[in-house]
Amino acid sequence: MAGAFGRAADKLVIDVWSDVMCPFCYMGDALLEQALGQFPHSAQVEVRYHSFLLMPQLTGDVPIDLMDLLAAERGFPREQAEAMHEQISERGRQLGLDYRFEQAKAVGTRTAHQLSHFAAGQGKQHEMVQRLFKAYFTEGLNVADHQVLGDLAAEIGLDRDAALAALASEEFADAVEADIQQARQYGITGVPFFVFAGKYAVSGAQPVESFLRTLETSWNETIGAPAVAGAGAGADR
Repeated sequence: MAGAFGRAADKLVIDVWSDVMCPFCYMGDALLEQALGQFPHSAQVEVRYHSFLLMPQLTGDVPIDLMDLLAAERGFPREQAEAMHEQISERGRQLGLDYRFEQAKAVGTRTAHQLSHFAAGQGKQHEMVQRLFKAYFTEGLNVADHQVLGDLAAEIGLDRDAALAALASEEFADAVEADIQQARQYGITGVPFFVFAGKYAVSGAQPVESFLRTLETSWNETIGAPAVAGAGAGADR
């Protein structure tokens, strides 16, 4: 998995493909964060988020009931969907995540991904991605609505007017599409998908131990210093 992705001077880069409406992406991000908290070289780790459309057929900003969508798109009876969501919610609670699927508003997420790219340029991509997850899964907000997105950007310290201008002009639409194309080249068909140092992949919300092993292997090959799991500093976003 060579290429522009996974490269940064003196950094171990983790490229993450995810979608705002993907519950396992929210979970996977929390698990990676825990692993980084135990990794002694986390100050030299850079995590970069890339766009993926879990449901590319959703193009509009008019919310669709999530249960109805799952029934129509996946053939899940409401009872089955509710049971599945409860299992995810319970696992999420163990990680400190608050899933409220009954409030989730399914919409197209391209615009939310554009906001993530805008935030990356301001050094706040991780905070933005986290805020988008919470907005979607806990607060039931419409993450395709420009005004909502502008408010979320302001909450993490970004310039609201600048964020709205970037969304209105679709300044980062090409960046979103580039991420999607790169995912296709890598053969990524589901998210979350983590690529360490452009070489090692972890798919799904894997246990912390799996992330730690991959961190250690990637570090040893990329930077050259042996890494031992233990207390470490926060990751450099």
